[in-house]
Amino acid sequence: MSERLRRVGLRLLVAALVVAAGYYFILGGEYSALDLRALRAEEQVLTGRIDSLASVTDSLDRWADSLEWSAEAIERVARERYGFIRDGERLYRFVEVEAVRNDPVDR
Repeated sequence: MSERLRRVGLRLLVAALVVAAGYYFILGGEYSALDLRALRAEEQVLTGRIDSLASVTDSLDRWADSLEWSAEAIERVARERYGFIRDGERLYRFVEVEAVRNDPVDR
């Protein structure tokens, strides 16, 4: 019976060590498996933001190049943003209805 108790005790010890190692792997240590999972998810989010910002940067670079080298692009910006017109043209500005309603001068 002593041999049998020794085997059962050894099996229980091995099982306890396996459970302890599994616990340490999942929840213990400086970086657990849960922390690693969260870091991977954060990495994916940040990689997506980097890709998005890279495409915005490329778009802005193309726009800057067109403003530097294209007279048509410069004219378009001057007309759309600043309301510039050529001689003989008329400029019509449309006011949004909400802007008129919120105008303090009308009250």
